[in-house]
Amino acid sequence: MPYYVTTPIYYVNGEPHLGHAYTTIAADVLARHMRQRGEDVFFLTGTDEHGEPVTQAAEKLGITPRELGDRNAVRFKELAGTLDVTNDFFIRTTDPEHMARVAEVVQRIHDNGHVYAGTYEGWYCPRCADFKTESELEDGNLCPIHKIELEIEKEDNWFFRLSTFQEPLERLYAERPGFVIPQNRYNEALSFIKSGLRDLSLSRARLKWGVPVPWDESQVIYVWIDALLNYYTALSYAREGEDLTERFWPATVHLIGKDILKFHAVIWPAMLMAAGIEVPRRVTIHGFLLLGEHKMSKSLGNVIEPFQVADLYGADALRFYVLREVSFGSDGEVSPEGFETRYTTELANEYGNLASRTLAMIGRYRDGTVPDAEPDGAIAADFDGLSEAVHRCIDDVELTGGLDEIWQRIKRLNRYVQDEQPWQLAKDEAQAERLDQVLYSLAEGLRVVSVLLHPFMPTSAERLLRALGREDLSLESARLGAVGGGAQIGELGQLFPRVETPEPSAA
Repeated sequence: MPYYVTTPIYYVNGEPHLGHAYTTIAADVLARHMRQRGEDVFFLTGTDEHGEPVTQAAEKLGITPRELGDRNAVRFKELAGTLDVTNDFFIRTTDPEHMARVAEVVQRIHDNGHVYAGTYEGWYCPRCADFKTESELEDGNLCPIHKIELEIEKEDNWFFRLSTFQEPLERLYAERPGFVIPQNRYNEALSFIKSGLRDLSLSRARLKWGVPVPWDESQVIYVWIDALLNYYTALSYAREGEDLTERFWPATVHLIGKDILKFHAVIWPAMLMAAGIEVPRRVTIHGFLLLGEHKMSKSLGNVIEPFQVADLYGADALRFYVLREVSFGSDGEVSPEGFETRYTTELANEYGNLASRTLAMIGRYRDGTVPDAEPDGAIAADFDGLSEAVHRCIDDVELTGGLDEIWQRIKRLNRYVQDEQPWQLAKDEAQAERLDQVLYSLAEGLRVVSVLLHPFMPTSAERLLRALGREDLSLESARLGAVGGGAQIGELGQLFPRVETPEPSAA
């Protein structure tokens, strides 16, 4: 079955930060793993360039929204490259093909009788581009995300009959308990639906930066309607001369942050139902990466710069850290200090040092050739079912759990080295066969964990597999004993070398 994974599209009102990198890395892990399984994969990311947040940011800079989009879309593309991300397409909502397809789908929703003219009045956050209910506000009239005071806005719009889809959405959730994960987010979305759905502004009258409403060009389509449709529109033009919609739709997994749950888990499926389009298979919600007690946000000024971290430590270290430090799906705190600790203790010492020691011992005791032996039963028992366990975690989008399954085996291999002490076995010729088995088990264990780690840390895994003389990345080979000895090892160097962090410049 084709596998279609998407990230949210990112506002170009600011440059990318680690929060953006987080979702993109997670999607890339899913895409890479599924390709290893031989699946037909399509991976989409991109930028959201219409609406009030972009317009306001451009006005502050004294440039047009188009100029701001052109400037920052490049930065998001560069971020994907810096993170070693393998997206198949990068969509921009200013793409003429996207805009034309949005107009077509919105016209279909209109023609199906789900649009009417009306007036909206409510608390509006220009940074969220969203009207807030009284229950969503903090401390009177503060946006819970951006911590800014909101004002009541009133506007004549075209409306989408969201309320019509309350019962169909309740039925969808009842029939597909895995439609939204994790469970607490499923419960949150269902509770929102059952509390009573209000019709939604489909257009904005006072904004001009957006997709014109096809039957009323005095208004533009509400930025969230425009943005949500990117997952569907991209397939129609992502590959020149080919429409991939029939092949990949419905999406397998939408990955999003918890702050946009309402749009993706409620409004999005209702829109698709209104247009007569099949709803996605799953919406997966992750939590926030927190600095202190707040979500990372350019507007709050509390960010870790992913370009700087990747430049200093490498993309693999950053990819590993965000999925290892915070359980995927939950909120969790990140910090430069936490990153350095993980880098030193787990990447450099546990994985990197294990690889260096193993290769060095094979070079010293067996002239650089991996011995031909059977895997040690003690190690084989601990590795039994590992690949299947990782498969299950990836299928359930439990990325931190999958990474932990692999890392437990890396820790086991380190204990094995200390228990067996190959350097002592090498002193006794009577232990030659035992030494062969120990060295083979170490090399084979490293090969298996590196194949499984490839989606998480592609460059490091490939380097180590190359040094082991075994470069097959297929998950069919990720089983201890699947590959025999006889490979000639190569040079590895340090996978995760010591990094000297630059001193802060004097004021």
